[in-house]
Amino acid sequence: MILKKKQVLAAILFVIAIVLSSTIYFSTQNTYAGKTDSITIGLYPTEFNSLIYIAKDQQYFSANGLNVTLRNFASGSAAVNAMFNGEVDVATASEFVVVRNALQNSSLLAFGSVSKYLNIYLVARTDKGISHVSDLEGKKIGVTLGTANQFYLGRYLDLNRVNQNKITLVNVTFAETPNALANGTIDAAVTFQPYIDQIQSLLINKILMWQAQSDQFGFFEATCTRNWAAMHPDLIERFLKALVQAEEFNINHKDQAMDIVARNLNYTSYYTVAVWPDYQYSVTLDQSFILIMQDEARWLINNNLTNETSVPNFLNHIYADGLKSVKPDSVNIIGMGNGK
Repeated sequence: MILKKKQVLAAILFVIAIVLSSTIYFSTQNTYAGKTDSITIGLYPTEFNSLIYIAKDQQYFSANGLNVTLRNFASGSAAVNAMFNGEVDVATASEFVVVRNALQNSSLLAFGSVSKYLNIYLVARTDKGISHVSDLEGKKIGVTLGTANQFYLGRYLDLNRVNQNKITLVNVTFAETPNALANGTIDAAVTFQPYIDQIQSLLINKILMWQAQSDQFGFFEATCTRNWAAMHPDLIERFLKALVQAEEFNINHKDQAMDIVARNLNYTSYYTVAVWPDYQYSVTLDQSFILIMQDEARWLINNNLTNETSVPNFLNHIYADGLKSVKPDSVNIIGMGNGK
């Protein structure tokens, strides 16, 4: 009889635990009860922005009171330009775009990463007499000027002691790169997936590749204007909360997360699995984000690609309040948030 009572009590306690855990779970997932606001996000449609696709698919944006519209652009830089023109509210772009805007003293603010990437390669045609990095001298290299690709190319050539004055840079868009390389307009190119797969299909057994980033992660950032941040701090906080929920979803349901991205970008499952390790999907504001931007600014100055002569204070182009509210431990910039 005593044993039976203990079993009943244990069953009751178990049910209570389930109810309490469910209550806690749903309270953390549905904490917003205010009005719904609309925002438009400008983005380059690629796996850089996986957390955004996951957040929209899993309705994390709507759960946080956001009606989100996605608008595609040819690059992160183009998305930022559209933001300045009032076409979108938020844009995602590489840290290099933040650097260029900081050097121009624009009103751009970065308020949280959507991914870190290690996916940029220097691809060369072996039938053009290229078998070593030094063979690039005298050749034409395609690169989208004004992007992070140009910085990584320049730094890679510097590290390998290649005379850049003996190289001709050809400005080609990301999408133009495969055909430009295949038809001989250029001899090599700085590019990333999915364009590498396209190049390989066009030039079977005629290319070699080098990792152009030299193991230095780049950052893809959510950005807005200074005025928009001042007027909509609550929207930034809710936007970031949705991304953090997407980050947790990716950790706990990786296969499903990859399926969501593949479906949104019309990728094959094989391709998505292959490129996923090139990214870290974590919403952060890291000190390494500052360090790579300082490197990029110095490179631009040293190569006379900007009229500025000194590295700007990038803290003036970061908005940390939203992420400090949503995920304080992920703000690790010296002089800001949890940074020492």
